[in-house]
Amino acid sequence: MIVVTGATGNVGRPLTEALAEAGQQVTAVSRHAAEVPDGVRHVVADLAEPAGLEPALAGAKALFLLLSGDLHAVGADPADVVARATAAGVRRVVLLSTLGVATRPFGTTRVAMRALEDVVRASGADWTILRPGGFASNALWWAESVRTRRVVAAPFGDTGVPVIDPADIAEVAAACLLDDRHTGEVYELTGPAVITPRGQAEAIADALGSPVRFHELTRAEAKAGMTRSMPGELADDTLDILGSPSPAELRVSPDVERVLGRAPRSFADWAARNVAAFR
Repeated sequence: MIVVTGATGNVGRPLTEALAEAGQQVTAVSRHAAEVPDGVRHVVADLAEPAGLEPALAGAKALFLLLSGDLHAVGADPADVVARATAAGVRRVVLLSTLGVATRPFGTTRVAMRALEDVVRASGADWTILRPGGFASNALWWAESVRTRRVVAAPFGDTGVPVIDPADIAEVAAACLLDDRHTGEVYELTGPAVITPRGQAEAIADALGSPVRFHELTRAEAKAGMTRSMPGELADDTLDILGSPSPAELRVSPDVERVLGRAPRSFADWAARNVAAFR
């Protein structure tokens, strides 16, 4: 049995579906009640309180660990999640980390994630670490403005990074959970090409078959919007990358193709599959 945390999100949902379609027994974990594929067990648990995860871990052989905000919650102890998993008999852990651990290792959020990577490495379980860059699905931040005003508002309109489709992350995670060949690997996951916010707006317009205007925000305007849903420090970290990506953050990684045997999906492909969110 495989436990998928963050199972209702942009990565966890397609991962849960892929594992179920592969005939695996899956337990989907999320903070709130949610629909899951037929045959999948669902457990409500908050990873900021690791004891609540124990019912999900009973009988598990593998764990996909996506902590997201739980990593930084007050009083959170992500190392305890790993310890409880291995104590319950989990022998394989696939951790969703972040590319920033390698490219910008000294920020508070990356220090915490690197510490968790080290915990996973030392856990005694077989492990794989996934370090994605920016997500294509972050474009959903623009969904309401595109639906209502046909406008994308973002900073740094002509500065891009190779954003990755979360469906590709999910496919890589599934491969790592099911195949011993990926044990001990650290995979950096990006899309196939650098794309700017202005280019993303054009791809969304193409998917809609309708013009979408691009409006460039100042950094301060962008931060004000972002801090409604994330800590200010994390907003600044994100804006630093978006405004001035390093050569390592501009690099297109070969790792998706190494694992899946195909190139990663483009942002245009993501936009076409998710166009209903923008209509």
